[in-house]
Amino acid sequence: MKRILIIEDEKDLAELLAFNLEKEGFETRCAFDGISGLAAARSESPDLVVLDLMLPGILGTEVCKALRKEPATARTPVLMVTAKSDEIDRVVGFEVGADDYIVKPFSMRELTLRIKAILRRSEVVQTPDSPMVTLGEITIDTERHRVVSSSVDIDLTSTEFKLLRYLAERRGRVISRDQLLQDVWSYHEVGDTRTVDTHITRLRNKLGAPGEQIKTVRGFGYKIEEN
Repeated sequence: MKRILIIEDEKDLAELLAFNLEKEGFETRCAFDGISGLAAARSESPDLVVLDLMLPGILGTEVCKALRKEPATARTPVLMVTAKSDEIDRVVGFEVGADDYIVKPFSMRELTLRIKAILRRSEVVQTPDSPMVTLGEITIDTERHRVVSSSVDIDLTSTEFKLLRYLAERRGRVISRDQLLQDVWSYHEVGDTRTVDTHITRLRNKLGAPGEQIKTVRGFGYKIEEN
């Protein structure tokens, strides 16, 4: 049973989310401020965190950054929830390492679908026939969920790892943003393509110079090439 940690300061909403997610077969735990939420994430190792942006004590962005800095929680998927819908808030959420973003008010169906999609992305698919993907100075170990760029270990979120692997396994092919949303994010309806752009930028930055192998095809999408 997958464990979901809900960090949300509106107690009634947190308990409603917990009730509905438990009906979907998840185990849940609620925290009502950033400090206790961060402590719960550290001690309980949830499979996913539903994280409100505006929290007392510590903002959701700071909680997310703290999770990403610690080895035990660096790859824990985070779905950021907020009442704000400005683009800058979405971008900030992704830049601090959130895997996805949902804006209040939202339906339980949408939340559940987003959570299930993130959990599918976070599952490491074993490929014993070809566990290593090498692309110039980038090496992807699909069995160990490990990426090395210019001889340096790179810490990626589950979404970033899946995005890099997806592009690397299709090297030279141009992949549209909509296709990436469908295959990497598991969105079966039209989504916000800026989600892709923000993750690509973050991925390039983490990879350093070899990240320039990820090329933008203006007006369409991305491809990855060997230098």
